[in-house]
Amino acid sequence: MDGFEVRAAGTTERTTVDALHEREWGGPYVVAHDTRHDVRTLPTLVALDATATVAGALTYRVEGDGLEVVTVVAAEPGGGAGTALLSAATSIAAEAGLARVWLITSNDNLRALRFYQRRGMRLVGVDPGAVDRARRLKPEIPLVGEHGIPLHDELVLELRIDARG
Repeated sequence: MDGFEVRAAGTTERTTVDALHEREWGGPYVVAHDTRHDVRTLPTLVALDATATVAGALTYRVEGDGLEVVTVVAAEPGGGAGTALLSAATSIAAEAGLARVWLITSNDNLRALRFYQRRGMRLVGVDPGAVDRARRLKPEIPLVGEHGIPLHDELVLELRIDARG
């Protein structure tokens, strides 16, 4: 898969995965759709490079007709680990007979919006004020995000499994 081996994370990768989550989200907790997730408790995929080094990680949960990607992070963005992880998550969803892969990102995360849309995901919803509410569960979420954009809303993107080309 794009030069990466993607598999379920083992205990040997836990420290590296935790460090990636610390770097990206300030620890193991993320808040999405008014829910505080401890990503250490979620199924986790890792992308390993040719030297068996963790190049990225993806956490997910399955509910209803979909697989929700809760986190995806690459050790070095732009190297293909995120693509390999998202592809593996989509395969897991398809094998489970799920209808969609979906996720939440914040209104300031332009890089993520570009990344997900280029991989076939569609913007299907906006939750105005969701990030403002999330600060009640995680007060360290900043008021201003990337590119100086005020951070207020969650954007929902999905890939319909039955619509993949």
